[in-house]
Amino acid sequence: MNNNPLNWLLFILLSFIWGSSFILMKEGMQALTAFQVASIRIISAGIVLLPVSVMSIRLIPKKLMFIVFMSGALGSLIPAYLFCVAEQKIDSALAGVLNSLTPIFVIIAGAMFFNSRIAANKVIGILIALFGSVLLFLFQPNFSSNSNVIHISYIILATALYGYNVNMVHKHLKHIPSVRIAAVAMLLNSIPAFVVLFLTGYFNHDLFDKHVLISTGYSAILGIFGTAIATILFYMLLKRAGSIFASMVTYGIPIVAIFWGIIYGEEVGWKQVLGMAVILIGVFVANKRPTQTVPVINE
Repeated sequence: MNNNPLNWLLFILLSFIWGSSFILMKEGMQALTAFQVASIRIISAGIVLLPVSVMSIRLIPKKLMFIVFMSGALGSLIPAYLFCVAEQKIDSALAGVLNSLTPIFVIIAGAMFFNSRIAANKVIGILIALFGSVLLFLFQPNFSSNSNVIHISYIILATALYGYNVNMVHKHLKHIPSVRIAAVAMLLNSIPAFVVLFLTGYFNHDLFDKHVLISTGYSAILGIFGTAIATILFYMLLKRAGSIFASMVTYGIPIVAIFWGIIYGEEVGWKQVLGMAVILIGVFVANKRPTQTVPVINE
C-alpha cells in the first residue's frame, strides 16, 4: 500500500473531482440541454489545456494526429454526450457507479480488438462485475414501470469506448507523453464540440440570464476540473505511484457519486449499494495479479 501523503492527497482529489462530475452534469442541465453541457465541458477543457496543446501539437507526428483526435473523441467527446443524455433519465449516483465498469471494458476491448491475453481471474472479475451491473439495473426505483434501459446502455457504451481508447492509446501512442496527448486531443475535439454548441442553439439563449449563467458555470467547472485538471492530476499520480495505485481511483469515484446523490435527494438504498459493491469486487478480482492465462479466441 502506498504511504506517501502527496499520493494519497492526489487520490482523494481525483476521487472527489471525478465523483462530483455526475452531479455537475445534472446541475448544468437545469437550463441547458445535454448536448450543450457536454459541448461546454469539452471546450472549457480545451481552453485550459491550450498552452500545453500549442507547445505540443508540433511535436506529434502528423501520421498520428488522427489517432490523437480519435483518442479525444472516444475518451472524452462522445462519452461526455452519452453521460449527459443518460442523466436526463437516471440518477447521477447510478451513473457514477456504472462508470466503474471502465476497467472491465479495458480488459474486454483488449481481448476483442488488440489480441490481449486474458488471465483466469480477469474472466471471473468480468463476470462478477457484469452480474453487479444486472443487479443495479434490477434494483432501480420503480423498475417495473420505468427501467430506463436505453439510458443505462448509453453509460455502458461510454465505458466501452473508454476501454477501447485505453488500449488504442497504449498500442499506438505509448511513446508520446500522456498530458501531451490529452491536451492536443482536447484542442482538436473542441472544434466539433463548438459546432454542436452552435447548432443546438446555445447562442440563442439570453447568455446573461441568471439560470443560463449558472448552468454554463457548472458545465465549465465540469470541463476545467473534471476533464482538464483531473487529467493532469491523474498522470501525476500515475508517474508517482504507479498504475496499480492510480487505478484504485476507480473505487473512490462511485462512493463520492453516491454521496452527492444522497445530498441531492436521489433514491440510494442498500440494494443500490449492494450492486455497487458487487461491481467493485469484480473490478478488484479482474485487476489482481494473474495466476494463469487463457488464450484469446478470435472468431
